[in-house]
Amino acid sequence: MDVVLGLLAALFWGGTDFLVGLNARAVGVKRAVYFGQMLGFVIMCALLLCYPNFILRSLLASPAMWLLGVLASVFTVSGALALSKAFALGKASIVAPLVTSYGVFTTLMSWLSGEQISALQLLLIIVCVFGVVLSSVTSNDDASAKHHNRQAILYALGAAFLYGSSFWLQGRFTLPALGPVTMLWLGYLTGLAVLSVMVYRIKDGMKFPPVRSGMTLIAASLLNLGGFSAFSYGAMMGSVSVVTVISTLSGGIAAVLGYLFFKERLSAVQICGVVLVLMGAVALHLYSG
Repeated sequence: MDVVLGLLAALFWGGTDFLVGLNARAVGVKRAVYFGQMLGFVIMCALLLCYPNFILRSLLASPAMWLLGVLASVFTVSGALALSKAFALGKASIVAPLVTSYGVFTTLMSWLSGEQISALQLLLIIVCVFGVVLSSVTSNDDASAKHHNRQAILYALGAAFLYGSSFWLQGRFTLPALGPVTMLWLGYLTGLAVLSVMVYRIKDGMKFPPVRSGMTLIAASLLNLGGFSAFSYGAMMGSVSVVTVISTLSGGIAAVLGYLFFKERLSAVQICGVVLVLMGAVALHLYSG
């Protein structure tokens, strides 16, 4: 069951990553993330109204855990903004696999907090870094494409760092205290609060997008929730490490979708880099689990 749910999470999150770029280019990075957070918050509020025990149990957590939950949520929404910007600038076939390297940063955070890191884990981190370097080689593109691809890679790595930091905080502190449902609700609430201030300053920022863009925004938000639900249920029903490793394939799925729908082509060197990042990230998740 954990294998099937891990694959579902990978499919859902791969579809989400693919749509993120479409939404960012259609309505803007900040507005795309804002409307996604709004829909997620409404859905999570409805879920908590139906199952109030989730929020009641989390009220037993200390104020410090709630503050750490808010901090993790800020990292998550910042990562979402960076990811949207990366997809708006660069190719999904490069950006999506790079974001899966968040496990590298989670491992480094654990090491900095006092956990031991093995020689194999260090080697896998080096493999991921080398893959990132190869992915950034764009000798056949024009100057403008090179600039955009390099910016996209930097934003993708920034998103990976922010997601990795958030996952480390959640895994070590907040998820055991607040629970996954309440933590997700808090994440959407925090993201909506932060983005409301940012979007309010944009002309017509609060205006709902056209129907076509609205449909892709809704689809991306529902796919993201579906991915999280499959991941959480799989982790509870089976092995956390198995679900995590398989869900990492979302980067490869988004890359395939980018190739099929946008005919995004990569050089042989870039393909090697993307494969190294994916292999390093999967192995790191598997070994860490």
